[in-house]
Amino acid sequence: MLLQEIGQTGLQGSRLALGCMRMAALDSGQARDVLAKAVDLGFNFFDHADIYGGGQSEERFAGAMAELGLKREDLILQSKCGIQRGYFDFSKEHIINSVDGILSRLQTEYLDVLALHRPDALMVPEEVAEAFAQLKKDGKVRHFGVSNQNRYQMELLQAYLGEPLAVNQLQLSPAHTPMIDAGLNVNMWGDAGANRDSGILEYCQLNKVTVQAWSPFQIDLAQGIFANHPDYVQLNETIAKYADQYGVSSEAITIAWINRHPAKIQTIIGSMNPERLEKIIQAETIELARPEWYDIYTSAGNILP
Repeated sequence: MLLQEIGQTGLQGSRLALGCMRMAALDSGQARDVLAKAVDLGFNFFDHADIYGGGQSEERFAGAMAELGLKREDLILQSKCGIQRGYFDFSKEHIINSVDGILSRLQTEYLDVLALHRPDALMVPEEVAEAFAQLKKDGKVRHFGVSNQNRYQMELLQAYLGEPLAVNQLQLSPAHTPMIDAGLNVNMWGDAGANRDSGILEYCQLNKVTVQAWSPFQIDLAQGIFANHPDYVQLNETIAKYADQYGVSSEAITIAWINRHPAKIQTIIGSMNPERLEKIIQAETIELARPEWYDIYTSAGNILP
């Protein structure tokens, strides 16, 4: 699998990352098989969060990693913290305590990347910066990032940090494109021109922050995936057309569509199915032509200005 630098960290991460949210639902043998297949396919970047499975996803991953005899230095481990039941918490105490729990469950001495999980309206940037500095000094976290934040939330936090943020996890799929729509409909009437994130895609490109696309097969959390969805018949037909043309799976075409964007987006793959991972990895062999990329974009119902 192709590797790319993650932010400005110097870390060479796989273009596709394995998201481990669903690993808690697997038994130890299944978790071992998924991790073994992912490593065999070239995944070296693994995304976690302390809320995934109530921490059990991290524990299951650690068990699989030990059973396979994988070396810690060969893997890039990222986890996230900040979501509590009914609220968000970016306090210094919570961040530091969360990391201690994450490290214990993952059975590792350090995280390569810690990301704040969604924005906290009550965030005090100085306090977050203190937490990050202490975690770095103690050798517990090497790099930091965020998720679902807009440009000015990132700039506010960045103003107090001693190093650049490495990643921002943002939802993106052919059926969920608000951060692309606004850039295509500048100075236009209509909903597509609504700038919901302060130009976050361009901001991340300018500042060498790696965008990590989550839920690449979803419409949104409420409506689920776009495959076989009655509102996305044309999108599914278009993706199937290119899958047939390139001799790959529909999943691979979807990921190739994300890969085609010049922002060098790293996609988080949440599948725990080894066979599906093999289908998805086919995206690495494809570079969609510009007309093909726009064909998929417009087939999702997007109208070009």
